[in-house]
Amino acid sequence: MDKDSEIPLTYEDIVDASNRIDGHINRTPLEKSLLLSDLLGFNLYFKKEFTLPTGSFKERGACNSLQQLKAAGTRGAIAASAGNHALALSYHGAELGIPITVVMPITAPIMKVARCKHYKARVIQYGNNIAEAKDYATKLGMEEGLDYVNGYNGHSILAGTGTIGKEICEDMKQRNVPLDAVVVPVGGAGLIAGISLAVKTLSPQSEVIGVEAESCPSFTESLKVGHTVKVPIQSTIADGLAVPEVGAFAFATAKPHVDQMELVNEDVIALAILRLIEVEKSVVEGAGASGLAACLSPKLQEQLKGKNVVVPLCGGNIDTAILGRCLERGLAADSRLIKCRVTLNDRPGGLQKLTEIVANVGASIKDIYHERAWVKHDIFSVDVKLVAETRDAAHSKELKTALFDFYGSHQVAWTN
Repeated sequence: MDKDSEIPLTYEDIVDASNRIDGHINRTPLEKSLLLSDLLGFNLYFKKEFTLPTGSFKERGACNSLQQLKAAGTRGAIAASAGNHALALSYHGAELGIPITVVMPITAPIMKVARCKHYKARVIQYGNNIAEAKDYATKLGMEEGLDYVNGYNGHSILAGTGTIGKEICEDMKQRNVPLDAVVVPVGGAGLIAGISLAVKTLSPQSEVIGVEAESCPSFTESLKVGHTVKVPIQSTIADGLAVPEVGAFAFATAKPHVDQMELVNEDVIALAILRLIEVEKSVVEGAGASGLAACLSPKLQEQLKGKNVVVPLCGGNIDTAILGRCLERGLAADSRLIKCRVTLNDRPGGLQKLTEIVANVGASIKDIYHERAWVKHDIFSVDVKLVAETRDAAHSKELKTALFDFYGSHQVAWTN
């Protein structure tokens, strides 16, 4: 179905994709964040792809691919995916009347498996990871004569993601606001390939900044050597970015247009998720929040100062349990959730005094634990492990000072 990967993707392909998906994909909003713009020192706009029915930008490429498959008289499509690509294919396959098979690893989130089945896709769970699922899906597709749709490396997929860049440029022009930079999450590189081509075609002076998780810098490492390379991956909040090797065609398309790459760690991704919930009232997954995570760094804040910057929030499919963990980690990264250990006199009134100090500062105790057996002080001492919530970093510092002033550094251990 996809054109030969030797044929370069062009802006005309993106325009064709835009016309093809019109009426099937709603134009997503581009909105300025007033509060975050003030906090960061530049004009920050969000392209809210998570508002699409299945919660991610993947719908654009999936819809474009399936439209072309339908015109070619396909028997059905197959793909390997742990989440968003599978959902997008299932949803638009049902809409277009195309039989869809998705092979999902056994570790795929139960919610996403159930939603794919809801859209009448044939769901096969196979393999411990996406690589094993892809091998099986490729083999099954050949046996059954199904068209394999790669989630981040096909012509039609990249043309679909390019419509995001096209819309960004059109919307900024309509506002009469120059587009200075786009900050784009990078996993398999399909998203940044399409967006960068569209942006550099319509607004050549705009910077394209890619963002990867520190735990899986496959695009960054590939840029260093000029071709795709495999990198070891670790578990990450931004699971959608955990791709050990970017797509070769996507890399070749994006490479000439990407101006710089940034890496973000787990704490700042969690903080970005927290910021989006608190400020934008938007629930966004780790991969989708990675663009904002990069913008929170002092380096980019200085580089982009006073400029007009667009960040695509590319996905909102985050498990509820994971969301809770992300929020707690974000609060800790924001110095609003602190942990310390205080050695007290294990007699009546010892714990009361500690809680009085915390209360007088205005902090809130979230968890408290007594440790007596492994205390390295006298037998009449107890270690109290305390988790408390504060307003901000300054408030945390106030609590720390109060505890150290009363107990001394030899009795207080503070965890940053």
